[in-house]
Amino acid sequence: MRKSRFGGKMKNSRTGFSIRKKILLLAAIVALPFVVMLAYLLASMANYSQVYDKIVRDITVANNYNLNFKDDMDESMYKIVVGYVTFDNISEDEKLEDPYILINDLRSEFTQLVDVTTDSESRVWLESLLRNLDTLEKRVDDVMESTRSGGTYDDNIEYLENNIYVLTELIQDDIQYYIYYQTQNMEKVTDELNIQIRSFMVACVLVFAVLLIGVTIAALFITSGIVRPLKELNRATKKLAEGDFSARAEVDSKDEIAVLAEGFNDMAGNMQDMISKIKDDEQKIRKADLRLLQEQINPHFLYNTLDTIVWLIEGNEPEQAVTMVITLSNFFRQVLSKGKEFISIREEEQHISSYLEIQEMRYHDILEYSIQIDPSIYNYQILKLTLQPVVENALYHGIKRKRGKGCIHIRGEKDGDALRFLIGDDGAGMEAEELKELRREIGRPCQETEKGFGLANVNERIRMYFGEEYGLSIVSKKGKGTIVEIRIPALFSAGEKLKDEEAPPGKQK
Repeated sequence: MRKSRFGGKMKNSRTGFSIRKKILLLAAIVALPFVVMLAYLLASMANYSQVYDKIVRDITVANNYNLNFKDDMDESMYKIVVGYVTFDNISEDEKLEDPYILINDLRSEFTQLVDVTTDSESRVWLESLLRNLDTLEKRVDDVMESTRSGGTYDDNIEYLENNIYVLTELIQDDIQYYIYYQTQNMEKVTDELNIQIRSFMVACVLVFAVLLIGVTIAALFITSGIVRPLKELNRATKKLAEGDFSARAEVDSKDEIAVLAEGFNDMAGNMQDMISKIKDDEQKIRKADLRLLQEQINPHFLYNTLDTIVWLIEGNEPEQAVTMVITLSNFFRQVLSKGKEFISIREEEQHISSYLEIQEMRYHDILEYSIQIDPSIYNYQILKLTLQPVVENALYHGIKRKRGKGCIHIRGEKDGDALRFLIGDDGAGMEAEELKELRREIGRPCQETEKGFGLANVNERIRMYFGEEYGLSIVSKKGKGTIVEIRIPALFSAGEKLKDEEAPPGKQK
């Protein structure tokens, strides 16, 4: 047994006859007959080529002697008879051939042809040629003996014409007949090859017809073994998509689809656990949101605001006290937002304005602020309490740590398909190492952060809802201040789009 990714147990599955094997079997059924026929055709062509080359080679050898032997022999014997050369010095003349060498060369070549010639007619003429060649050699012996014993010129000429010339003529005829029958044999081999090719083509048509039927049956069988389990798996998947977590795929094909079906069954069996885990995660996220609210609406902010109101009343400044009470009321109204997760940019700006008005009344000697949000984005939506934690962080960790008066700048605008907010202050700023640590902290889950919880919470919520490409980025320099950039997708809120003339201008104090 082995564990699935969801914590359940899966059986060790082995494919008996996999899809790959099925496809290879089908390919083998298709390819094997063609391979056999191709091998047969190649063997036939190779045999034909070998026989054809042998015949051509033999004809070439015979043809060379057919053209030269009679002329060379007749000329050499005539020069010997007339006394131009003798048998002893004929080899010294470059234009003449020794008759015995000519005879021996011809005998050697045609003896080899007798050994390899299979055609009966060709062998008859080769054997006749060899017999005539033996007779010619004897007649040459007679001429050599006559010339050495002082025979008369007329007798030798007559002997030459009646014996030597006649025999060389017969030998030439033998060679020509051999060439003729070998040529016929070549045509016979070609005809046999053509017959084989025609028979091969007929066999190919028959084999192709049988193969087509066989492949069709095999393909139907194999594809049925693949499609049927897929349909079963599709049926179970549809039932699971409709919420029936008891759906199971019954597949016994013993291939990869069976393994897939087993994985599907394990997934369906663990689906309820996964849903429970998702619910737990949602509860944790909700708890994190509540923790954020508790972190932002802390008693110190409320107590200090109420103390400021009492101080204004005692200082005989009832109008400012009333203004602060109204502003505090607006602040809490925006914080609650009837339980909504998303509010409009306009509502988020009002919330920030209320917060900063209260803080400006308390810290009027050190705090200035400006809000410059493009009115054209008022009708887009934003997660509630996205900007306020960042503004509070700028006040308490930037402005209050600076000597003298500081300013918080809030700017919002549309950037392509995204909304871009910049919250900057000219407060204390951070050292490089401190900034690096803060960036690392806000990139972690907010439950695991040791500092910068408010920023980490905002960053985590944005990425949870919109994706990893959105969230917070921070730049800071010691003694110069800090700028936090927030990027979210530009999505319209559920409310009606505000007209341009209804949008209030940016606020500044």
